[in-house]
Amino acid sequence: MIAIVDYRAGNLTSVRNAFAAIGAETTVTRDPAAIRTAERVVFPGVGAAGSSMANLRVLDLVDAVRDAARTKPFLGICLGMQILFDRSEEDGGTDCLGILPGQVRRFPSIPGVKVPEIGWNQVNGDIEYYFVHSYYAEKGPYTVGVTEYAGVEFTSAVRKDRLVAYQFHPEKSGRFGLDLLREFVSC
Repeated sequence: MIAIVDYRAGNLTSVRNAFAAIGAETTVTRDPAAIRTAERVVFPGVGAAGSSMANLRVLDLVDAVRDAARTKPFLGICLGMQILFDRSEEDGGTDCLGILPGQVRRFPSIPGVKVPEIGWNQVNGDIEYYFVHSYYAEKGPYTVGVTEYAGVEFTSAVRKDRLVAYQFHPEKSGRFGLDLLREFVSC
């Protein structure tokens, strides 16, 4: 079973529907025990780092998510990728889960460039995926995908052991996004 973590910060329906489209069985849960016993864990996210970390603490999910990210196939999406890092500039500075080393920063204000980035953009100069974000993870030792926006080259995909995470939304990225979800289900 694939557990989709519900910490009040997710695009749960679209993630669940994307997995259903590829024939994968999922459960949406706030139960730490269900996360610990799941074969795979998906950590989606839409929202802000500060409130998301607060929700994880209130729902007693911090340890279950950390353990899952370190021990089993684990997929982070958008904000669910960002809060895997040490710290985010969002909300005046937020300590995050510290599973991946590095910082999450806000895109600079540049005349004529919209922040947040909303739309299609390339990963590694190749396939385009759908992005919606104002903050980005700096490049680091686990970066496997890089994208450019607002004059910044940033991490758009990471891989560490059995953990993979994307800044973009594979569930909204058409057939290439569904291919990534299939890859996650089969790993």
